[in-house]
Amino acid sequence: MSYQGYGQPPPNQYPPQGYPHQQPYGAPPPGPPQGYGQPQGYPTQGQYGQPPPQQHGYPPQQPAPHGPPSHSPYPQQQQHQQYPPPSHSPYPQQQQPYGAPPPGPPQGYGQPQGYPPQGQPQGYPPQGQHQYPPQQHHQQPPYGAPAAPYGAPPPQPYGAPNVMPTPPSPGYDPNQIAHFDASGPADALRKAMKGFGTDESTLIRILAHMSPQEIPTLKQTYQQRHRRSLESDVKDEVSGYFEFALLAILRGPLQQDVWCLNDALKGVGTKEALLDDVLIGRSNADIRAIKTAYQQTYRRSLEADVKSDLSAKTERMYSMILTASRQEESAPVHPQAVDADVTELHRATEAKTGAEALTVCSILTNRSDGQIRAIALAYEHKYRRALETVIKNDFAGHMEDALVRMVRTGADKAMRDAISLEECMSGPGTKDERLTTRIVAVHWDRAHAGQVRGAYKHRYKKDLISRIRGETSGDYERVLVAMME
Repeated sequence: MSYQGYGQPPPNQYPPQGYPHQQPYGAPPPGPPQGYGQPQGYPTQGQYGQPPPQQHGYPPQQPAPHGPPSHSPYPQQQQHQQYPPPSHSPYPQQQQPYGAPPPGPPQGYGQPQGYPPQGQPQGYPPQGQHQYPPQQHHQQPPYGAPAAPYGAPPPQPYGAPNVMPTPPSPGYDPNQIAHFDASGPADALRKAMKGFGTDESTLIRILAHMSPQEIPTLKQTYQQRHRRSLESDVKDEVSGYFEFALLAILRGPLQQDVWCLNDALKGVGTKEALLDDVLIGRSNADIRAIKTAYQQTYRRSLEADVKSDLSAKTERMYSMILTASRQEESAPVHPQAVDADVTELHRATEAKTGAEALTVCSILTNRSDGQIRAIALAYEHKYRRALETVIKNDFAGHMEDALVRMVRTGADKAMRDAISLEECMSGPGTKDERLTTRIVAVHWDRAHAGQVRGAYKHRYKKDLISRIRGETSGDYERVLVAMME
């Protein structure tokens, strides 16, 4: 099922009660398009060229104390049930409803001060802005210099704002480890698995709520105090999809990604959906961390393994992703560049017979989430057709799935993940391994997990937790529910 555009609510569903009335479809906008020129969190016009304060390097992430969710540095889930979230909403900003999070991103894991929120689309300018930023005049290359390929980032003009790199996600920087006294949970885990029988409830209670930075400390403490491997003990004591889920947690997000990539590439055939889940829409910092960890774990190059396992346009697409050369999320969204991308995407797809997959890939793999969101909005505004619909009409199979995921990532990550989880549970049978892998990936960011629940409720008119309970059972059900609560 297709996602209903980006910025244009479907009839009789949007806006939810409390949102302001929208312009009817096809009506002229009240002014110039509001989606390109002024990404949120950037300097107002006249301040380009001056980096905002506190953006000189990565501020250290603050480790969180161990404990139940109420001790998490993330705001409690009840505070994230508003959907769409204010930063993703296709509607103009308005007063925060009762119980909603305060303006601005939570300063929890992975969100150093001074950076725009990871994954937050930057397409909409602040309410009340009615003009584009000043036109940028790029310096021409010297005569005879080779032209940059289409899809390459434009050169930085003189006086352009400093583009700060997106910091790695929580758990992707080996130097960011929570230093806390893990002896209590380590001893409780050993007691739960020692002797006859296993206390599965204790395993779930402790492991389902560990942060990415706490997992390495817990495993090290367990090894030091009990001279045993926590992962080995879990393997010996539990089984099935419950074991699969606990081991995915214990690997931590980075090593879990590396494990998934190896699983996708080993043996006969390729699990392209697993490659998409791990690689598409990731920051440059995360891609570099994944490549390094893969090399250290398997003594092989990830690029080489992808090239040997895949071929033709699919291999080229992943090679583009693995260059880790996307526009950073702090890069401005220039309307001229957006218009050029929209025109080129139209020329490469519905304007001709036989879509040019590599042209579309070169644009979508290179642009930031905020830029992709602006492109999707502009495409629908110009051609009266959602970009996702165009991709679905012009592509098929894995290429369609990959390109749709890129567009959804730029438009709304919470909705993207809600749709991905439903895909695991819809139809005959439950795709348990894929469901578990996706829930583990979502649960590392508690704020995002709350937004995914809100997006799921918004799209499917039912509760995600209830849906998971209906598709799973036993300890496997309880650990999945605990991660999403």
